[in-house]
Amino acid sequence: MVEQMPKVKVAVVQAAPVLFNREATVEKTCELIQKIAQDKIQLALFPEAFIPAYPRGLSFGMLVGSRNPAGRELWQRYWQNAVEIPGPATEAIGKAVRAAKLHLAVGVIERDTQFGGGTLYCTLLYFGPDGRIIGKHRKIKPTAAERCIWGEGNGSTLTVVETAIGKIGGLICWENYMPLARMAMYGKGVEIYLAPTADARDSWQSSLRHIACEGRCFVLGCNQFVTKAMYPAELQILDEMQSQPEIMCRGGSAIISPMGDVLAGPLYDEEGILLAEIDLADIVKAKLDFDVTGHYSRPDIFQLIVNEKQMEPIVNKTV
Repeated sequence: MVEQMPKVKVAVVQAAPVLFNREATVEKTCELIQKIAQDKIQLALFPEAFIPAYPRGLSFGMLVGSRNPAGRELWQRYWQNAVEIPGPATEAIGKAVRAAKLHLAVGVIERDTQFGGGTLYCTLLYFGPDGRIIGKHRKIKPTAAERCIWGEGNGSTLTVVETAIGKIGGLICWENYMPLARMAMYGKGVEIYLAPTADARDSWQSSLRHIACEGRCFVLGCNQFVTKAMYPAELQILDEMQSQPEIMCRGGSAIISPMGDVLAGPLYDEEGILLAEIDLADIVKAKLDFDVTGHYSRPDIFQLIVNEKQMEPIVNKTV
């Protein structure tokens, strides 16, 4: 008798936020959740930094050795529209998820509430079908100028969530270029690997397919489609955008099989939703000849140590 493994209906939502507007973007998120629920979707992925924005093209007034007042005002606006976890935004999304009865992963800019509230993180937030938060991952290495506006996560949020539809986890954007970070995900047995991103280059498709082949997992890649006209007209230092192209991010969302085959997408130059039914039995079949943490791992030669401790800047101890 062959053990039956889950078949899962998944959706990748390529959309634009209402930039720099948390409440309006949360409302749009809930509307999109309601829309995909009509297709009986079991897992949906939204892009990196979807709420309230991936601030592409903006410097926040920072140069090496200096910052300017307009950039600080823009930072304040970005901070004020960031998401507290938990908070009203997550409660609203959770309510929509509960009504749709699906699993959801959505990229948010998270406002730290534990240590002074002055740091933002690029976070992938997971919801279960009961609407509760079941996990989160903070980007451990923002790329280039992202380091000026986002803090770094630590190993405590290298998250893989075990659910009724499989083990779900992943990394954000160029974290996926970090071989050891990927290996940490594989070591946790990830089956549905999520890769929300801001990278719309053709080469990103090669990365998604490589991860699928390397990890022998399904890969869901999700990006935004954003144009320059979507930026608020009254945004601080908007003049920086004059040299930017009309299409700021063309997308490139896709769904990939454990053998690296493209099941849906890539989708470019428009908002849209990619759908696929994935069969977790395909993961087992793919591991016949390659299992990155099993018969192909060679632990007698290579071992990875992952520090998953929650690193805190202030630890109060009573002597």
